[in-house]
Amino acid sequence: MPDDTPTHPRDVYDLEGQEAAETAFEAARTRGRLHHAWLLTGPEGVGKATFAYRAARRLLGAPPSPEHGVLGADPGHPVSRQVAARSHPDLLVLEREGVDGKPRRVIPVDDARRLAEFFSKSPASAPHRVAIVDAADDLNVNAANAILKTLEEPPPRGVLLMTSHAPGRLLPTIRSRCRRLAFAAPGVEAATAFVSRRAAVNPEEALRLAHMADGAPGRALALAASGALAMDDAAREILDGLPNLDATRALAISDSFRGGEGAQHFALLFERLSARVHALAASRAREGFGSLDRWAEAWETLQRLPREVEALNLDRTDALFTALAELKQAAQA
Repeated sequence: MPDDTPTHPRDVYDLEGQEAAETAFEAARTRGRLHHAWLLTGPEGVGKATFAYRAARRLLGAPPSPEHGVLGADPGHPVSRQVAARSHPDLLVLEREGVDGKPRRVIPVDDARRLAEFFSKSPASAPHRVAIVDAADDLNVNAANAILKTLEEPPPRGVLLMTSHAPGRLLPTIRSRCRRLAFAAPGVEAATAFVSRRAAVNPEEALRLAHMADGAPGRALALAASGALAMDDAAREILDGLPNLDATRALAISDSFRGGEGAQHFALLFERLSARVHALAASRAREGFGSLDRWAEAWETLQRLPREVEALNLDRTDALFTALAELKQAAQA
């Protein structure tokens, strides 16, 4: 049976659909025109972090392995094994995952300050020193400024690889000092095939996940593992029942907001409600319905509440009922 648990990008040795980006990077490397900082941009789940590790292995001295693609490396090579074990002395990774393995809200400034010291040293055993920031979007303000200081003084034989899902939100000075590589989602068909191979879902569910992920394979697989189908079913049930609301059913749904995965389920439900409300409003606009202001207000609430709940530690069940009240008003308008 397929295992739908997402594999960490450092343990992935194949990447489909991003040959153009890999070829551009490899051409720069082999011609001696390697930029000191690369900003890897595109939607979540299209392979940006996987690319970063593939590029890192090559920069750290792993020889080409054509059967694994343009930037492929043999999983059994010593460099690959060191990267997988997180023990390579010339690789530094900054990510939200803390030393305890739990995700943090941001990448803190103390982590970002490690870059300057890391790049101040010569490579220990590789042609380059490489740092990966996954993702730059997760840097807090002070951390972003610390990264900027490193970018302003490019290190010799140092390469910084930063992923970003929303580059427009980064400091303009960070964007201007990086060479950008754009990654596009390969599309719904490719994402459906990918999820079908990797997750325990039927063809219809794989297609739903691919659409939910806007054709990004990695995002679709992560959605499969996080229970997104159940949250999408709940969102559809809520909207189909409007303007009536089943308080008992809503409370049952809110039970999934508890425990270690509660925050994820809450965010997924609001994401699916937002997507379905957006599609509903767009459909009604095409069909010439009247004012859609209340639906727009409900959509804005669905976008806003998860951020407020996380920032202010608000009650998730209360937030759900607030959203449901606005949805009911929109349906009655």
